[in-house]
Amino acid sequence: MNSFQITMEQVGMLVDGAGVAVIVLGIIGATVRAIVSAPPPGLDRYMAYRQNLGRAILLGLELLVAGDIIKTVAVAPTLQNMAVLGAIVVIRTFLSFSLELEINGRWPWQQKAPAR
Repeated sequence: MNSFQITMEQVGMLVDGAGVAVIVLGIIGATVRAIVSAPPPGLDRYMAYRQNLGRAILLGLELLVAGDIIKTVAVAPTLQNMAVLGAIVVIRTFLSFSLELEINGRWPWQQKAPAR
């Protein structure tokens, strides 16, 4: 491996690590927030916890996808690795859309309901 590939592998691992850290810290933060503070108006404690947890997982997944893209495209852009990356991106995109639906009660491409 040349120095560029080694550097990109390390950058990809760093971004992966950031994704895992965001998820872990998000779980801890959402749990502490659910225990200590009152939920926002209009939400019960459980729903507020689920939303905060979902946001942390969603952000962490985005970072994990970015790390996979960096490592695959910059380090080993073989056809097999690209196919595996494509499958990973499809699965994580489906998870992201599902989490978005759980958090906000609507698909990402739908407009917010007007305030009443």
